[in-house]
Amino acid sequence: MTIAHLPLLIEPEALELPIDQQRCRLVDLSSTAQYLAGHIPGAVHIAPTRTAAPAPRPGLLPSEAELHSMFSELGHHDELHYIVYDDEGGGWAGRFIWLLDSIGHPHYSYINGGLKAWQQAGLELEQEQNKASPSQPTLSFNNHHTIDLDSLLADLKNPQQVIWDARSPQEFCGAKVVAAKGGHIPGAVNFEWTAGMDSERGLRLRSDLAEQLRALGITSDKTIITHCQTHHRSGFTYLAAKVLGYPNVKAYAGSWSEWGNHPDTPVEL
Repeated sequence: MTIAHLPLLIEPEALELPIDQQRCRLVDLSSTAQYLAGHIPGAVHIAPTRTAAPAPRPGLLPSEAELHSMFSELGHHDELHYIVYDDEGGGWAGRFIWLLDSIGHPHYSYINGGLKAWQQAGLELEQEQNKASPSQPTLSFNNHHTIDLDSLLADLKNPQQVIWDARSPQEFCGAKVVAAKGGHIPGAVNFEWTAGMDSERGLRLRSDLAEQLRALGITSDKTIITHCQTHHRSGFTYLAAKVLGYPNVKAYAGSWSEWGNHPDTPVEL
């Protein structure tokens, strides 16, 4: 399989190693401890926290300077194809793909299930710390894949969109409160991120995920707006909707850390 024909979703057994380092970048978004203990051969590591902005709204994009530093370290160029994974089933990997969308870079794939599926398949790991040859990329930012608080608030009753809340049911109903306010955005639909993973298949996407979402009204004919607390868990749901072929997927990157702490936002329990 050539780089040009790599699908968005790659099964672990289908990834041919070693990869062409000039044309492809294998990026590990696992914890640092896990990367040092063992990772897919050839992978470079990006600490997940580097994909997030500082508090109090860590769901937002990092600064342009931080993003430029990270992509320079990755040897970014316009034709580079990223293959990404993490050790938790796709939260951080999906957030990284959102970063790529936010700089207008369309060349990427996700290893289905990430490190868990790779290990379940009995594939080899290595402990060597890999580095890419750095570059000086020119990044072009866009907001096509993100919605901000004001835009979401102004369009809450739009029947052509659905808000996918990836948090736990306890957070959704207000039983667990981790902001000034508990509950959820009015009209949002709750489907916890881990419910979309198959724990018996190394955290790969559930084969019946499309049917599960359709039953909840999260359908491909609508604009999907997804969020969690800090757009980490909803990194998975953002990715999952794209894998399923949903054409209009946006992240509410401010997520509940913004909405739940804002004095003027409505909530439902």
